[in-house]
Amino acid sequence: MKRIITLTMNPAIDVAYETDRVFHTRKMRTQQEHYDPGGGGINVARVIARLGGTARAYYLSGGATGCALDGLLDKHALVRFRIPIEGDTRISTSLYEKDTGKEYRVVPRGPEVTAEEWEAALHHLDGPQAEYLVASGSLPPGVPEDFYCRVCELGQRHGMRIVLDSSGEALGAAVRGGGLYLIKPSIGELRKLTGKALADESEIAAAAREIVDSGKAEHVAVTMGHDGALLASRSGTWRLPALPVEAKSAVGAGDSFLAAMVFALGCEQDIIEAFRLGVAAGAAAVLTPGTDLCHREDVERMLKLAPKLSGPQLIEKEQAHEG
Repeated sequence: MKRIITLTMNPAIDVAYETDRVFHTRKMRTQQEHYDPGGGGINVARVIARLGGTARAYYLSGGATGCALDGLLDKHALVRFRIPIEGDTRISTSLYEKDTGKEYRVVPRGPEVTAEEWEAALHHLDGPQAEYLVASGSLPPGVPEDFYCRVCELGQRHGMRIVLDSSGEALGAAVRGGGLYLIKPSIGELRKLTGKALADESEIAAAAREIVDSGKAEHVAVTMGHDGALLASRSGTWRLPALPVEAKSAVGAGDSFLAAMVFALGCEQDIIEAFRLGVAAGAAAVLTPGTDLCHREDVERMLKLAPKLSGPQLIEKEQAHEG
């Protein structure tokens, strides 16, 4: 298997609770408490490990909560490299209300990171360490918005394929900089990135293909929730519907999708099969409650439900109207 490393600039301890009902002011007694190491790149590394691979996780960690994060990572037996910071690692909370089936999520911005600290992250990545470098998640305060551009430039110098999953200006700056191998925006993130409404499937496909055709990224995988997912590559555009599952939590679905794609690519599968595995893993993730991620047996079961893909399925307005 190809070597994979992940980078998480804004990790978190993910806490998940269940309660019967949510009230203001009053105490809410909870059940089913779970504590997991979180943040985009860390979640990707966890899923790759569950699927039978290995990814070395680079991440920032600081304060007492940072020590707790380190311990949780060791509990999950992840190969890890800690980049120390002064600030406290954030804690993200997910609260599931059993009476209504609603989920409430509280996600802090994260600690202030100094220039010396984020530059240390670049320093530790500066070497031919892997074939794939997955940079995933938000940037904490203090990290420049073009940080992922610098990661991409660094990775290109060492022949690494850069996979990016972020949002806002961090994603926008990286796409404008170009040189990316794979990006995985949600449909909401793609709308913000392009500044377009993207009201139908043909417009989504066109926006994703424009990024590919401009040379900014070789592949664009767009996750669209209940509408499935779409992949644009130089050889064509493909779409898969959402798989039929009873959703328990949407937390971690995007990370599971991306991790499965990178795992498949690391096993030298082609991009189409990687896309199918990603859709299966995203569906498997929503089967798990709270902050849990997908499990291998669920991914394998979901993969059997994912339609086979063959040949470029160019999605055009005319085709959509014919349907």
